[in-house]
Amino acid sequence: MSLVPGSVRPRRLRTTPALRRLVSEVRLHPADLVLPMFVKEGLSEPLPLSGMPGVVQHTLDSLLEAAREAVAAGVGGLMLFGIPEHKDPIGSQADDPQGILNRALALLHDHLGEDTVIMSDLCLDEFTSHGHCGVLDSAGAVDNDATLERYASMAVAQARAGAHVLGLSGMMDGQVAYCREALDAAGFTDTVIMGYTAKYASAFYGPFREAVDSELQGDRKTYQQDPANGREAMRELGLDLAEGADVVMVKPGLPYLDVLAEVARESIVPVWTYQVSGEYAMIEFAAAAGAIDRENAIEESLLSFKRAGTDAILTYWATEVAQRLQAEAAGTTAAGGAAAASGARR
Repeated sequence: MSLVPGSVRPRRLRTTPALRRLVSEVRLHPADLVLPMFVKEGLSEPLPLSGMPGVVQHTLDSLLEAAREAVAAGVGGLMLFGIPEHKDPIGSQADDPQGILNRALALLHDHLGEDTVIMSDLCLDEFTSHGHCGVLDSAGAVDNDATLERYASMAVAQARAGAHVLGLSGMMDGQVAYCREALDAAGFTDTVIMGYTAKYASAFYGPFREAVDSELQGDRKTYQQDPANGREAMRELGLDLAEGADVVMVKPGLPYLDVLAEVARESIVPVWTYQVSGEYAMIEFAAAAGAIDRENAIEESLLSFKRAGTDAILTYWATEVAQRLQAEAAGTTAAGGAAAASGARR
């Protein structure tokens, strides 16, 4: 007599790799992945980051080489961050046409603009001497409305340099509408705005500070979201959609899967998530210590974002994972072709 009631045995659908693949509820595809990249002014060769094994600050030459590799692997897009040699209180290099980020955008647009989606981080923290995402007032607080003026100028400069998508990551109130108006007035009506709708004041950004040579003292809790709050993200979503965001973002990823799922349920535009530097570092360092299986942990983490409802994922593993997916697809196709040939011979 069976100890299982009736004939309900969910394990039937797990018995072979082929069957598990057939009934998978979500899948990864190379086009789902976006590669964040750092380019630093003044480097003569790529500079490895101690907190993010395998990630570097690029020269313009190495940036183009790595971008070509990502595009060849089928990665969906490239998100650029620029680190200038000179920083000042207003981040003047951010909208300078000869600034490192805008030069890098122009380079990739010239060589790869027809083959991929070129994205730019629109924020001041990489460019300011104080490390905040905006302009400071006389009391040392971030001045929201003065910062919007800088963002508008950056938006036009980045669109002019060749960015297809602008990632508004500064979490200033009204940033989407302000940049949309500036872009439209300058003739860049087709430039996409990705609003960082739910960007939390997270401890998981730690390694990123090294990646952009951050000068930040203190924190960004007065403008990034409180990790305790979920409903607040939905208020931000409503505002970004009303202001005309074309894509919305939840950042970080794994600690905020509940927020991601809620945003994905409610959003009428594509939803993306960012697997941030601390998430990347945790897996890399745990794998290096032998505590977890690296490739399986990477895949599982990315699948969790898809399961929660994201449409695309910014991840530092984008090229590696895309190449692995390509190889797996090629292997499956080859195996299927061999089986069909064998059947035909019978």
